[in-house]
Amino acid sequence: MIIYVKLLLTAIFWGGTFIAARVVAQTVGPFSASFLRFAIASIFLVFITIRMEGKIPRLKKHQILPVILLGLTGVFAYNFFFFSGLKTITASRASIIIAMNPIFIAIFAYTLFKEKLTGINVVGILLCVSGAIIVISKGSPLGIIQGDLGAGELHILGCVASWVLYSLIGKSAMKDMSPLVTVTYSCLAGGILLLFPAWMEGMPRDITGYSVADWSGIFYLGFFGSVLGFTWYYQGIKKIGASKASVFINFVPVSAVILACLLLKEKLDLSLITGAIMVICGAYLANRKQ
Repeated sequence: MIIYVKLLLTAIFWGGTFIAARVVAQTVGPFSASFLRFAIASIFLVFITIRMEGKIPRLKKHQILPVILLGLTGVFAYNFFFFSGLKTITASRASIIIAMNPIFIAIFAYTLFKEKLTGINVVGILLCVSGAIIVISKGSPLGIIQGDLGAGELHILGCVASWVLYSLIGKSAMKDMSPLVTVTYSCLAGGILLLFPAWMEGMPRDITGYSVADWSGIFYLGFFGSVLGFTWYYQGIKKIGASKASVFINFVPVSAVILACLLLKEKLDLSLITGAIMVICGAYLANRKQ
């Protein structure tokens, strides 16, 4: 029973990252916010890995490039797009767009790794993509054809592309590394890659001026959104299996929308509600096993 509570809390924590990032992105640069998030996450992950694995396993020569690519895609690129996008669009809208992640992962897993897609999976993919188009276009799909897309929406679509690459690279990397070790190394690699851009962005100059809300958001993203979320999620996979654990991911956009309404006073419109229902149902069907 406790593992289901942890998975539900994980979905809520991940939903909360959109609210925290929306707050932080208003005053902290995207590279600086990303670096600080993963500096905090890396410290905790190293201690957790040592406790659970006994030590930090040394990387073998063939593992170095995949780890760098994981840090480049899932940490560096994803978080740059994440904070940049949330500077201009609402947390609820961003969470629905990012909910497309499992759809594109399923498509590429089918294309590259020959994983099976059933008829119901295809229906789910079409439903999810249609819902995302409604959300992205704010209810006017023709606007996308006419190129009427804001920078915020494009940045959040960059998040989707980055996470798909991270997931596909991780599928190969985790053949001879545990999920926890993979996440720890990818966070360390991503943090190192973020240091120079964050420095050039003015982090050493600006850091003393960050507000309590900024630091609270950064800590939340680093600890609850990264460390606790990933640790509990992988515990869930180990305890009840990947298929059952992944169902809880569908609660992430739901919790994000609810928290955005309660904490940020974001308003819901018909396009967001309609698109959210389609995306969540589509994501569930697309990942449903026979």
